Amino acid sequence: MKLLFTNIKELLQVREHHVEKISGSEMKKLPTIKNAWFLVEDDRIADFGEMPNLPNIDADKIVDASGKIILPCWCDSHTHIVYAGNREQEFADRINGLSYEEIANRGGGILNSAKTLQETPEDEVYQQSAKRLKEVIKLGTGAVEIKSGYGLTEEGEMKMLRVIRKLQENYEIPIKATFLGAHAIPKEYKENPAAYLGLVINEILPNVAEQNLAEYIDVFCEKGYFSVEDTNNLLSAAKKYGLKPKIHVNQFNAIGGIKAGVEHNALSVDHLEVLEDEDIEALQGASTMPVALPSCSLFLSIPYTPARKIIDAGLPLALATDFNPGSTPSGNMNLVLSLACIKMKMTPEEAINAATINAAYAMEIGKTHGSITKGKKANFILTKEIPSYTFLPYAFGTNSIEKVFINGKEVQ
Repeated sequence: MKLLFTNIKELLQVREHHVEKISGSEMKKLPTIKNAWFLVEDDRIADFGEMPNLPNIDADKIVDASGKIILPCWCDSHTHIVYAGNREQEFADRINGLSYEEIANRGGGILNSAKTLQETPEDEVYQQSAKRLKEVIKLGTGAVEIKSGYGLTEEGEMKMLRVIRKLQENYEIPIKATFLGAHAIPKEYKENPAAYLGLVINEILPNVAEQNLAEYIDVFCEKGYFSVEDTNNLLSAAKKYGLKPKIHVNQFNAIGGIKAGVEHNALSVDHLEVLEDEDIEALQGASTMPVALPSCSLFLSIPYTPARKIIDAGLPLALATDFNPGSTPSGNMNLVLSLACIKMKMTPEEAINAATINAAYAMEIGKTHGSITKGKKANFILTKEIPSYTFLPYAFGTNSIEKVFINGKEVQ
């Protein structure tokens, strides 16, 4: 099947060759072709160029994209899409004056979601999660990472990871699985948190590895959750099983989690709302990708990741949603793009690079996704008629997407 798009207003993120990641001042550069054509053959990007140079192509279908823009699908490298129920009551509690941490101390937050997850049949968890996944695909997400972490028991964590596997089997986008057993301390271990970490390391982790249910390991390295020592112990244990770190750090406090992540060759360190100079220094020269989650900052009214400090230090930055029931009940990457520009002072070019190429790097799918490059998977967005790509983050309440294509096929 050959699908040809003609008269494209602008074709974004065009890379002749694979680019691993974009850092520092290079993030301001977004290569594009104006008045372009774009050829998809089966599930791959076959060719592209300027309209005056369009060769004679025997296409099965031709789409006139006049006034419209084509760009790669968003890659969302940090989500918690698999969960049960919701936490709208806590939303109301925060409006009435309680902080996120106060709600957690009362048994809400992650523990609330864990209780609901444990009580919900696995098939129902799958159905709820599949509905969310379909919603984000329609919003332009063409690859997603999903974490466990709302089980907090061996059976609960395994249930979540089995649901992620079922999503991987039933949906055509890349889905990466992350084991986040060290997400919070269950109530029954409140007086002995070391025992819970021992359970995660000595019992759940080997079972996850034996069943090959996860590719990555995560830990919430934060005051009141898991210390840097805990993080080091968990990541060292996970390395023996071949699980790579992608960790939560610096959401509320800087306690040395970024340095620990870098020392363990973490693929990414995520959140970074609080960032010290020593954290920047730890990331210099590292292969670890910093990941910002601005819709979490919006929802919790906490500081935004200091993107300018990161990028101006010559570092790369990726963007993700943190889609979860407690702190970010949204998987809309378009909103993330807008918040990055409005609240984090990123340019539209930087934000698009962060949500495509750099986000693909944070999921290790950069060789197949994240840019318009010949041979890569044909996961892309066709916008409605819009004046320019700056309109995407500018019109933050408007859905500018007309169609989404996964593996060369339009999402229905």
